Parts: sequence; structure tokens; C-alpha cells
Amino acid sequence: MSAIPHLFRPMKLRSVETRNRVVISPMCQYSAHDGHLEDWHLVNLGRFAIGGAGIVFTEATAVQKGGRITHGCLGLWTDSQIPGHARIAQFALRNGAIPAIQLGHAGRKAGMQRPWFGNGPLTEEDFARGDMPWSPVGPSAIPVAHGWPVPHALSVDEIATLVEDFAVAAQRALAAGYKIVEIHGAHGYLLHSFLSPLSNRRTDAYGGDLEGRMRLALEIAAAVRAVWPDELPLFFRTSAVDGTPEGWQLDDTVVLARALKAIGVDVMDCSSSGIAGAATAGATGKRQPGFQVPYAERVREEADMPTMAVGLITHPEQAEAILQRGQADLIAIAREALVNPMWALHAARTLGFDTDFATWPEQSGWWLAGREKTSDFYEPE
Repeated sequence: MSAIPHLFRPMKLRSVETRNRVVISPMCQYSAHDGHLEDWHLVNLGRFAIGGAGIVFTEATAVQKGGRITHGCLGLWTDSQIPGHARIAQFALRNGAIPAIQLGHAGRKAGMQRPWFGNGPLTEEDFARGDMPWSPVGPSAIPVAHGWPVPHALSVDEIATLVEDFAVAAQRALAAGYKIVEIHGAHGYLLHSFLSPLSNRRTDAYGGDLEGRMRLALEIAAAVRAVWPDELPLFFRTSAVDGTPEGWQLDDTVVLARALKAIGVDVMDCSSSGIAGAATAGATGKRQPGFQVPYAERVREEADMPTMAVGLITHPEQAEAILQRGQADLIAIAREALVNPMWALHAARTLGFDTDFATWPEQSGWWLAGREKTSDFYEPE
């Protein structure tokens, strides 16, 4: 076992065992129709399963129609959306990957432009395309930024409905065949906006001190855990820091992680920022490789639970070092997988784990192994 790179050692999460530690992170495609998956989603996600990843996440999926980030975002607010998700889950399983889904609500950022149209509030040009606005919601009537719509502050009754909708969406995810659910609590979307003191100015049980601001996240996690089978794992994605002294801090994330662990959350997925502007995918400014890894390391150590590292992890050696140092248990690959959907299989060869294409799909592995044996021009990676 010692000869196997850490990146390619299976991981047991409750009854689920992954073939390796490579995870394809949720990446919005903004290409759904009324929340339903299209052929694009099957091909896009299917290539990651064929490419050798251990876990493949479907993009952020709204539990309410008004919880979509854009008109092109996926949903699981109705049973009619289950069959499309089932195609994704079944294809991933048939090709050796664990199908996973991220459930969320966009909150104050709901109903915005698709990124290629500007990634901001909807404009007259968007209306002309048929993307009409709807009223966003949040913990308080505080917009994301100047010029953005003022959200409706959720009532306690509306919060109760939201919690139930997360649970029902999880049941639909189970019916579709997903084996992992992740609750999206990051990047300025609804749950994150309740956690952060920058966006939550409530004075009732869902605001105020840390306990109050964590209440919604914990209620949703408990509701999902109650309907999600005991043998299947539950993840939670967090923005570990807001990036400002007045905002959510890493110490707060550790407290949250401990509380989520007690409820039955198995893995903390540690991202960052997004509370007052674009999420990490669209944020500006230079970042260093692995810039969020210390967040995963701190939560892993102090909450004593598995973590997933994400953010500018692009090279196999880099991913392997993170695992060897005990900084995280899983490695999430996102944009690099868009560059190379076969990232996991190439990583295996780079790390010396697969020298004869044995882990590649049989439909292609035998071709490549033959080329290597017969071609004078083939140069190993």
C-alpha cells in the first residue's frame, strides 16, 4: 500500500468508497432550461467520470426556483427534474466515479446575469433575451453591492419552508441515484449570507451572535441528514473566511465545523470569500497556488474531521504533497479539469501509479498501451 500515491488511495466515507482522492468540484454551466439538465450536462460531467475522478459533483442545484443564480442554473425543486439527474448519476457510477450533488440557494445573488453576459444584476439587454428578474431573498434587506437589488428579508415561516425544501431536494437527489450530497454554504449565497455578520443584521433567533447566525446552516444540515441515509456521506461547503476583519473568520468556521460534525456532516469543503461580490470563480486579483489549503488544514486539525481542499490545485505533485502533509483528505479540481478532463488519469501516470494505462477506460486504454509499445516516437509523461 505504501507504493500507492496518497492521491490514488481509496477513501471510505460511511458505506461509500472512492477509487481515489480526486474530486471534480461543482462548476456552474449556466446552460439549463427551467432548471432541467440538458445533454450538455451529461457530456460535460460524463467526461470527468471517464477521466478517472473519484467523485464527480453536479453543479450548484437550487432547492427552490427562486434560488437559482441565473436562469441557466439547475434545480431539484420538482420531481420532473429527477430523470435528468438520474442520467448523470447512472453514467458516473457505470464509469467508476461516485456521483455527488451540491444543493443550495443563491439568496441575495439569485437572478443575476450569466457570466458571459456580465456576471452582474440583470439589465434591459437580459430582459430582451427573456431573462426576467425575480426578487432575491436574504437574512436582511442588504444588497450584495451598490446597484444590486435589495433582497427581501426572509420571515421565520419562510425560513421553515426553506429548510423543508432542502430536505425534499435531498430526497429527490437520493431518488436520482446520487451517493453524496453537499450543502452549499459558501460564496455569498444564502447560507453564507446568514453566517456572515456583514450581511446578517437580524435581531431574532437567526441573527446576532455566532450561535444565531449559524442556526439556519445547522437546521438545514440536520434536516438533510434526517432524510439522507445513514450509509451515505454528507458534505458542507464553506467560505472559511470573508477576507475582512469585520466578516466571517476562520475561528468561526472551526466552530461551525464542530457543530456540523455533531449533526452528521462528514466532510468540510473549504473555499473562501464571495460575501460582498463575485464568488471565487469570478473574483479578481492574483492568488497563489493552493491558497485555500491552510483553511482545510486548520479545520481538519481543530474540528477533527475530514476536509476537502480546493483552489488553484493544478499539478499532481502539488495535490499529492497536500495529502502527504495531512492538510486535507480530498483534492477538489475545478477549472483545471476544464482544461484537461482526464486530469486524474494523467495524474496517475505522472505519479507512477499507472504505467500501462490499466486505469484508463478499456475503450481507450488498450489503444494507448499499444501505441506506447509500438511507437518509436512516444515519450512517456
